[in-house]
Amino acid sequence: MKELAKLGLLHLDCLTASGRTLGEELEEIRGEADGRVIHPAATPIAPTGGVVGLKGNLAPDGAIVKVAGMAPEEQVFTGPARVFECEEDAFEAVKKRAYKEGEVIVIRNEGPAGGPGMREMLATTAALSGQGMGKKVALITDGRFSGATRGLCVGHVGPEAAHGGPIALLRDGDMITIDAIRGELSVALSEEELAARRAAWTGPRPTQYTSGAVWKFAKLCGPARYGAVTHPGAAGESHIYMDQ
Repeated sequence: MKELAKLGLLHLDCLTASGRTLGEELEEIRGEADGRVIHPAATPIAPTGGVVGLKGNLAPDGAIVKVAGMAPEEQVFTGPARVFECEEDAFEAVKKRAYKEGEVIVIRNEGPAGGPGMREMLATTAALSGQGMGKKVALITDGRFSGATRGLCVGHVGPEAAHGGPIALLRDGDMITIDAIRGELSVALSEEELAARRAAWTGPRPTQYTSGAVWKFAKLCGPARYGAVTHPGAAGESHIYMDQ
């Protein structure tokens, strides 16, 4: 935390459990980064963290990809889309090896609203890795991943398909580029083509939930980048039920 403070990344005036500010607590720490367990901020292990944010015409609201342990040449991938409407469909195709090396596997309708619930895509990525294809294909989804994911797997693509994001408009063969070094996730389609597809989009894929709490959540939840909450946040509150 001392190293983060040197970069100005902490709110040092925040109070801690001791009743003193974070800055006051950090002043009591005499040790310094040794370059073995903790590296100094001036000489980090890598220029970015283990997770990188991506943006582009395929993810206007952003996406994330884990790059920890990946060589720079493994962080860039361009290939044709192979689109699946849910994880089950993708998993069945992978089990049958009904995909090709060099493709970008797209699993959509797995976001907070589309799932509903934003499951992790562990089954499909584990199967790809088990087939020795983890580095020979890429995968993008509006769902999420666990920390055990290997290979170039992009999650949290936003807006999600259920909210009409560009991932909902993809078709097999569309050329997708993932560039974790530049922070890019894009598809080689013009704005005119994307607009035409959006106009022809028939809406989100129906889920098996037609009533109950999960159905209500799917109808009310916001995007994953804001926590997929079912309220507008404090800024949008005009009344609190406890207020009299």
